[in-house]
Amino acid sequence: MRFAPSPTGALHIGGVRTALYNYLFAKKHGGDMLLRIEDTDSARFVPGAEDYIVESLKWLGIGIDEGIGVSTDGPHAPYRQSERKAIYRKYVDQLLQTGLAYVAFDTPAELDAKRAEISNFQYDAKTRDLMTNSLTLPADEVQARIDKGEQYVVRIKIEPNEEIKVQDLIRGEVIINSSVLDDKVLFKSVDQLPTYHMANVVDDYLMEISHVIRGEEWLPSAPLHVLLYRYLGWTDVMPQFAHLPLLLKPDGNGKLSKRDGDRLGFPVFPLNWTDPKTGETSSGYREAGYFPEAVVNFLALLGWNPGTEQELFSMQELIEQFSLDRVSKSGAKFDYEKGKWFNHKYLQLKPVEEIAGHFQKILTAKGIEAEPEKVIKIVSLVKERAHFVHEIWDQSGFFFLAPTEYDAKTVQKRWKAETPALMTELIDVLESIDDFSVENSEKIVIGWITNKGYNMGGVMNAFRLAVVGEGKGPHMFDITNVIGKTETIARLKKAIETISK
Repeated sequence: MRFAPSPTGALHIGGVRTALYNYLFAKKHGGDMLLRIEDTDSARFVPGAEDYIVESLKWLGIGIDEGIGVSTDGPHAPYRQSERKAIYRKYVDQLLQTGLAYVAFDTPAELDAKRAEISNFQYDAKTRDLMTNSLTLPADEVQARIDKGEQYVVRIKIEPNEEIKVQDLIRGEVIINSSVLDDKVLFKSVDQLPTYHMANVVDDYLMEISHVIRGEEWLPSAPLHVLLYRYLGWTDVMPQFAHLPLLLKPDGNGKLSKRDGDRLGFPVFPLNWTDPKTGETSSGYREAGYFPEAVVNFLALLGWNPGTEQELFSMQELIEQFSLDRVSKSGAKFDYEKGKWFNHKYLQLKPVEEIAGHFQKILTAKGIEAEPEKVIKIVSLVKERAHFVHEIWDQSGFFFLAPTEYDAKTVQKRWKAETPALMTELIDVLESIDDFSVENSEKIVIGWITNKGYNMGGVMNAFRLAVVGEGKGPHMFDITNVIGKTETIARLKKAIETISK
């Protein structure tokens, strides 16, 4: 199997899913995963993109067995197409010698003029005799032009009215008439590089690729690739094709784009990406606080159905259960809220010590020092309310910092004329408690409220407001147990003084 992205920018989340499906399929069938960089489009090459692709796959746990990011001298090296020029030239020449391709000298201006002259112009069997190429020029003139350094391209020669059959593992047999295909450019003399079509077919053959799993946007190119395998004499070893459905906009039709993420507030890249030309930074799933396992689980189910009610899968479970026959033919809407749900689930499943370790870094950044045991206890109390580790601060900041102000709506609702006297009395009750454990504190305070005939909600809600600063948080006596008796009483005193004013 191969994943072969172009280094023309950040790796889109759709590309990540393609890589994941390749990886799952390869591992299920005992195969190897190869990473190749298809950088023949030199005009669109973006510095840093290759390293970004490697780091993204590594973060997600999509292991590469051969190629870029593993070694530069593997059995099918080199793995960057820009380093394979001499290899491609051999097969371009083979097509020219067998008459299955031809040299064309048409300039961009000449092509534009022909498009203006002929509506829906396509360079094919109907029009190639009107153009400047080796089919219309004498052989000695063709050679003279090449020797003179005139720029040219090599085009595949496609004969009309042939039914080309593509066997697709997801869509079944796809039949396309060759008349709708143009004589695609296979090679450009300007940079001595093949186009994507030529390079990917040659590389897949030489690298012994068994399956090509890619996005459905490449399905229209599949007949051309089938022809190239035939023209080069490799039909018997042609890989099997599978074209994946698109990831669609969350709120409509059409392919998911970066603009959708910007508009609706979610990442469309695995890691933060800074465009080297504009300096603009786009957010990534890693920096947004997602666990890689959650992203993998989320993406796996966007277009693939396990056939059961199971939603949470380890990578090993995905490998064992993945199959192309359960991949949908239609596009999958990108439900980013479901992605957050997956992250919440993984946050709950992870050991509290691991989550506390991540949260400790957030505390350190805020200048807060806390004992690991205390942080573990706090995280265990509030993590059910969080989708991300960084949200734990919103749920627990009051454990570390006493409130300096009090939520106005909660004050209006919970702090009555008699509340200061009740809180003063509560202070006396708390002062008398020697065993400040959760169970003992709760028993004594609840007993006091009951014996006095006070309104339970009235006392406890005001107590929470005084200690937390608003009407949120876990069980009240879990909070007081963590912050301790002295701090609890100090917060009550401050609230009586501050709110009453």
